[in-house]
Amino acid sequence: MTEIGLLSAFLMGLAGGVHCIGMCGGIASAFTFAIPKQASPSFYIVAYNVGRILSYSVAGAFTGYLGAIASSSMTTTLPILTLVSASFLILLALYISNWWKGLSYFERIGGHLWRKIQPLSKKLLPFKHPGYALAYGMVWGWLPCGLVYTALTWSLASGSALNGALFMLLFGLGTFPALIATSLGASFLVPLLQHKLTRNIIAISLILFAFVLILPIIQGIT
Repeated sequence: MTEIGLLSAFLMGLAGGVHCIGMCGGIASAFTFAIPKQASPSFYIVAYNVGRILSYSVAGAFTGYLGAIASSSMTTTLPILTLVSASFLILLALYISNWWKGLSYFERIGGHLWRKIQPLSKKLLPFKHPGYALAYGMVWGWLPCGLVYTALTWSLASGSALNGALFMLLFGLGTFPALIATSLGASFLVPLLQHKLTRNIIAISLILFAFVLILPIIQGIT
């Protein structure tokens, strides 16, 4: 995977921070009550997010592996996967901007798996040490999320399990700043990132990027 691809993964996570705060910010803030009173919350917050990103990387390795198998059997698979990735990017843009919530359909599908996994997190509360927060984050990394699903479609087209894992690792690191800031009490970021103008700017940027991905495929067909 090229440096540009990894940079795109990071920027996708960074742009999706507006969605992360809305969906996961409350979780990241609430779990601070499970931290021992005498302990520094920073270690637990970082451990939680590392666990979350580890789960993303595992999922990315799996989807990257599946995509590699499909690409090796069909020469037209990669352009198809690129079109799927671009389509999900547009769906994400519509979702973040609140123009259309069609991506929530995929979140409902993921909810079936989540209902089986989520009870595991209750066994980790309260945290006895940062390792518990790490495991807690690994569980919550499987929370149904349209942003994560969009990133996973990109890892499908990454070419290998390793590339898929790297893509999701960089994506997860991109989501890191917004969630860390929220967890540490930077509440001023929430209205800024949730503002309609911010959402619309991010959405338009994602749509433009999707068309940049699609254009070479269209030119190849014509």
